[in-house]
Amino acid sequence: MPDSGYPWPIETTRLDNGLRVVVSEDRTAPAVAVNLWYDVGSRHEPTGQTGFAHLFEHLMFEGSVNVAKTEHMKLVQGSGGSLNATTNPDRTNYFETVPAEHLELALWLEADRMGGLVPALTQETLDNQRDVVKNERRQRYENVPYGDAWLRLLPLLYPPGHPYHHATIGSMADLNAADLATFQAFHQTYYAPNNAVLTVAGDAPAAEVFALADKYFGAIPPREDIPSAPDGRTVPATGRPAVETVTGDVPAPRVYVAHRTHPFGSPGYDVVTVLATVLGSGRGSRLYQRLADGERIAQPDLVGAYGVDLAHAPAPMIATATARPGVSGERLAAGLAEVVDELATVPVTAAELDRAKSLLSTMWWRQMSTVEGRADTLGRYTTQFGDPAKAAERLPAWLAVTAEQIAEAAAEVLAAADRVTLTYLPEEKP
Repeated sequence: MPDSGYPWPIETTRLDNGLRVVVSEDRTAPAVAVNLWYDVGSRHEPTGQTGFAHLFEHLMFEGSVNVAKTEHMKLVQGSGGSLNATTNPDRTNYFETVPAEHLELALWLEADRMGGLVPALTQETLDNQRDVVKNERRQRYENVPYGDAWLRLLPLLYPPGHPYHHATIGSMADLNAADLATFQAFHQTYYAPNNAVLTVAGDAPAAEVFALADKYFGAIPPREDIPSAPDGRTVPATGRPAVETVTGDVPAPRVYVAHRTHPFGSPGYDVVTVLATVLGSGRGSRLYQRLADGERIAQPDLVGAYGVDLAHAPAPMIATATARPGVSGERLAAGLAEVVDELATVPVTAAELDRAKSLLSTMWWRQMSTVEGRADTLGRYTTQFGDPAKAAERLPAWLAVTAEQIAEAAAEVLAAADRVTLTYLPEEKP
């Protein structure tokens, strides 16, 4: 197995309207993945419009000029394909994988909803999808134990006015207050060809994809005045930890320890990625060995650490543990903080480093093993770094990280003085 590089061809073009098109041909199976990244996420949302990017993830499936409501899904699935969409603070993406002979259908569908959603958007559709988002908020965040952790961590990590201060689910008050014209204006502002990257990976030659992209997307006019997202690269250090304790209907104490680190794609974040793997990935990690297997204060399946791959601000690294029966939240928080602190003072061993790099290599090649994974990765690197070929840099960067760099990064970005600690405690039952 190769340990670096990107072993598939990459060809690119840009249409006259600004749409960037990326093609990675792979003839091993008669399937293609179509992935469209729009450079709009919750970090772009103006004051009073939180949750708009995520709501459009739903609205984009609700019909366009030439495609009736729900027909997009029916056409893709009826052709033997699969599809979905996701939103995060940095972007919104829409994707489908179809048999190669249905590539033209997938591109037509995506072009129709890029250029033809606004005329088809009705008040009824908007109200219906607002209700869907409200229900999603209840199901994912409000009515499950620990479900609102991300909603609480973001305001603790990023101050008011920062583009990452709020989660993609947004404010229900903002969604309710906006009228149809406001939503139409949001789509016309951000869902433009010069604010998007179209990636196709799989059984299709670049010349064919470029011609089809021009055929279906080429007539969509660009938007000349797309507003830039607020600058979130600098977060003033407070010099004091942020602490929040929540008492609620949870089965056991749980603690989250979070730190701002470096933006995704930077050398510093590459080190943090390896650091987080050493700290909290699997049974060989420090958190598992110390808290679950050693001191036995954390539940084995509920301990870990991970980075959140945000590209335009100091991205968070989060470590978490859930207490075993009889263990207090205070004891768990102290144990979790102790293991995190020791990354700066207890050197990472060669075995720990090799294990972390093996896990990351497996993760990388699993992503690269499918046309869906490759299309998404190339779309990301084109959107966020301007060059799909930069994807080839990620794995070699992880593999080059040293134990000394991990210790230096821990001392720099995991200081207790700038730490966020969120603790959940079970409410006492009468």
